[in-house]
Amino acid sequence: MKKVLLVLLAAGIFGFVACGESSEQKASKEKAMADSIAAAQADSISNAASMAADSAATDSSAADSTK
Repeated sequence: MKKVLLVLLAAGIFGFVACGESSEQKASKEKAMADSIAAAQADSISNAASMAADSAATDSSAADSTK
């Protein structure tokens, strides 16, 4: 009985390992992650530029009001 269970366990482990991700699935996940990072960087740059423009406008209006 122990040998039968051992064989079934070995077959189960082999089947689990054999049914892993394909290289296409791995490449798809890597591309999705790279796209997500690129989008986050673009959003961050856009927000920084917007904040810099707002800061410049605030600074120039403060300078105008002191004259």
